[in-house]
Amino acid sequence: MSPPPPSSSSASSLVLAALAVVTLTTLLFSSPASAAAGPQPRPFKKIYAFGDSFTDTGNTHSESGPSGYGHVSSPPYGVTFFHRPTNRYSDGRLVIDFVAQSLSLPFLPPYRNISSSSAAAANGVNFAVAGSTAINHEFFVRNNMSLDVTPQSLLTQLLWFSKYMESHEGCRGKACRGALQDALVWVGEIGVNDYAYTIGSNVSADTIQKLTITTVTAFLESLLKRGAKYMVVQGLPVSGCLPLTMYLAPENDRDDIGCVKSVNDRTHAHNAALLAKISDLRKRFPDSVIVYADYWNAYHLVMKTPAKYGFKEPFKACCGTGDPYHYNPFATCGTPSTDLCPRPSEYINWDGVHLTEAMYKVIADTFLNGRYSQPPFSYLLGKKQRGG
Repeated sequence: MSPPPPSSSSASSLVLAALAVVTLTTLLFSSPASAAAGPQPRPFKKIYAFGDSFTDTGNTHSESGPSGYGHVSSPPYGVTFFHRPTNRYSDGRLVIDFVAQSLSLPFLPPYRNISSSSAAAANGVNFAVAGSTAINHEFFVRNNMSLDVTPQSLLTQLLWFSKYMESHEGCRGKACRGALQDALVWVGEIGVNDYAYTIGSNVSADTIQKLTITTVTAFLESLLKRGAKYMVVQGLPVSGCLPLTMYLAPENDRDDIGCVKSVNDRTHAHNAALLAKISDLRKRFPDSVIVYADYWNAYHLVMKTPAKYGFKEPFKACCGTGDPYHYNPFATCGTPSTDLCPRPSEYINWDGVHLTEAMYKVIADTFLNGRYSQPPFSYLLGKKQRGG
């Protein structure tokens, strides 16, 4: 006799916890828009990016980084575009890479690869860290919820940013306003790991939501006070559609697109709270343009009609092993027991947790050219071109 399925709430916590564990232990549009449009003046000179593994371009690969991230440095990561591992958690480019290309800028170097005298940061820096939380790491340690693998939080990224601005731009705090006038600040999704740590604790998901939203809001406010004038903030994706989530959740926990309902409901509620705070920040900082990139609905749209976007496998991972999702948490992409799908561009998911370049391309396009940015990204560009 099989045991009864877990409740929706406990299933959601279990799935999100495992999502963080695997993220921490497995790790790692057509042509670029700039090429399609031809040579044009760059609207921005730099991009500063923040977030987690969906945005990280290499900050977890360092001598001081966690050992559990080694697989992202192994083939077949990077196979599609770079043809080698670049410590991105995908087969190729990420959303932030497509953003850079659309603005005729080079790919952003990870902060940890930049020396104090390096010229590599001439066009911006990526501060995102895979496995990062929004809430400070010490909170999870105090509540015995820490996996003790990625101590870097959003506060860490802000401290890195401050250190970078002082060493490379020669400014501190509000004095950096001039240095930020020609920069796009891109805040990638962050928060899934915060919810994940609630498993086995007395801290509720509602508490985590409140603390996460408060922390992210304070982070955004800090950047705005320093002079950030053009900002894009991504919401959380439909994490309930990841192969890992599908693998772990009970079959009776499904929504209208066949994904895990409890997890998608939680991330949807998180995004609603985040958007409300962004609306408040817009009123407090009327001279800044703050765009909300609706990751949840953009991803949901693709899952509703995957064939429309060229995807034949909406649920299976391209790199992995096992049925029914070509995913096994004990045999992750980059290890000898896994295999690679013949055409990654036909898959939405790359390794069970992260997305393929093809999916990132579609998502980036909905942010930059579609209707899943509020206000539209074109509005931000227009303001920049008029305001200089």
